[in-house]
Amino acid sequence: MSTRIPPLLESYLALPPEASLILLTSVLGASANWLTLRHLYSYLRGTTGEPGAEKPNVGVVLVSFMRDGAFWREGAGKMGLDLDAMSKQGKFCFVDGLTGLFTGETQPKDRTLKSADVGDMQREIEAALGDLRAATKILILDAPDAVLAATETTSTSFSNFLLNLRARCHATVVSLAADAPLIQAQQTTLEKEHAALVLGQAHAADRVFALRMLDTGTAKDVSGVVRINGREEETREFLYYVAGDGGVKVFARGT
Repeated sequence: MSTRIPPLLESYLALPPEASLILLTSVLGASANWLTLRHLYSYLRGTTGEPGAEKPNVGVVLVSFMRDGAFWREGAGKMGLDLDAMSKQGKFCFVDGLTGLFTGETQPKDRTLKSADVGDMQREIEAALGDLRAATKILILDAPDAVLAATETTSTSFSNFLLNLRARCHATVVSLAADAPLIQAQQTTLEKEHAALVLGQAHAADRVFALRMLDTGTAKDVSGVVRINGREEETREFLYYVAGDGGVKVFARGT
């Protein structure tokens, strides 16, 4: 089982066009972590694209609001990607949006967000993009919707924050929760703000990877379904299985 890029996803994980927004949505039981890691791997290793073509000089800033740097380094390490080495080469920068905001602590090897003010967060993330020594800069935001749940930030101000950041990089990947109670119920202020953020980003996205559980329940050899919808692209659905060692298999129904 491949721990790197499943063949069926190679074309979808290639370096996106300039100013692209890629949205990953997940639900409880169908996490987007494995897909986020494979975007990261594809951009840093340049494993997709035309055979024989010159590999672009790509750098990635990963900002995570739900998982610390150790989590991502371990996951990338299982794929053969040394993020510490990439950091020393100026190709990768991790911004901890979890530790500083919610515990007040900082991590010595990472940039740390210390304030939930969107202006402060934008300046820190822009500084991280400035740390990259790469011609093409990609920004990956993992679970930024956690800020809505933990602070009084509105979906409007956060959408403007995301738009400002998108102007500073080649392309942006955003991972958001899309569980039905958050998107469909919309009874509380949090549910309304969350739904507004997710739906707004979905309308703006050039490609959406929507992860969900099987409609028929669980299966020992299937973790969930990934539906890929892009502008001027045929919508595709694949089944996927995430193994305990981090390996991923993606396959068509009936195979």
